[in-house]
Amino acid sequence: MLRIENLHVRVGGKEVLKGINLAIEEGETFILFGPNGSGKTTLLMTLMGFSGYEVTEGRILFKGEDITHLPVYERARRGIGMSFQRPPTIHGLKTRDLVRLCARGREVDVETLARRVHFETFLDRDINAGFSGGEIKRSELLQLMAQDPSLVLFDEPESGVDLENMALIGRTVRALLDKTADPSPEVSMRDLRRRNTTSGLIITHTGYILDYVNADRGQVMYQGVLCCDTRPTRPRDILDHISKYGYKECIRCLN
Repeated sequence: MLRIENLHVRVGGKEVLKGINLAIEEGETFILFGPNGSGKTTLLMTLMGFSGYEVTEGRILFKGEDITHLPVYERARRGIGMSFQRPPTIHGLKTRDLVRLCARGREVDVETLARRVHFETFLDRDINAGFSGGEIKRSELLQLMAQDPSLVLFDEPESGVDLENMALIGRTVRALLDKTADPSPEVSMRDLRRRNTTSGLIITHTGYILDYVNADRGQVMYQGVLCCDTRPTRPRDILDHISKYGYKECIRCLN
């Protein structure tokens, strides 16, 4: 689904990513741990194609196609979706209308999708205007459900979310990645029978999302490089190690 080869990225004249190599298979969920400022968000923004993230070396392959220099909208059309840590407020655009735009011409039942994330009463409000942290996350997930991407990028889905919202958000993230795990009782048998081909890349600082998502593999990013080796590593084992020793232990692996 996704292959990153020797990716070097510069932001504001400073090299942030320093030779990233990573592959994510179809239907696989990958967790990327790391402290704040380690380059995790830079990686996602680069994968999505945002300006200001200059690829100086390496390439990004999506479904076998080199997308390294494609604009954001082309990557979205090809099936990449992203949930932001701090998405902007957009005045003058209703949430309902944005959800329809995310569907890319497909017929979607916006009301039914909104009920899955308890968002019916927000559909006619401007995007993220006056929303709490949990409401913003639910809005992001609603947009992703409408888009139905092949690869979903999550930038710290636990950030700014209280415990009450965390359970709902965790179940919805899992449902996006695993079509057999729907967060609502309204899931149809047709949905349950769908073969899961959605891949996910989740970056996290705390690891709370692992209480809800069955991740396949994981690594740690520290100072713009991947510290763990490329062998399959259980995300829960990585989290336990970080909890015991902290991210500073990653320096030993780098050396």
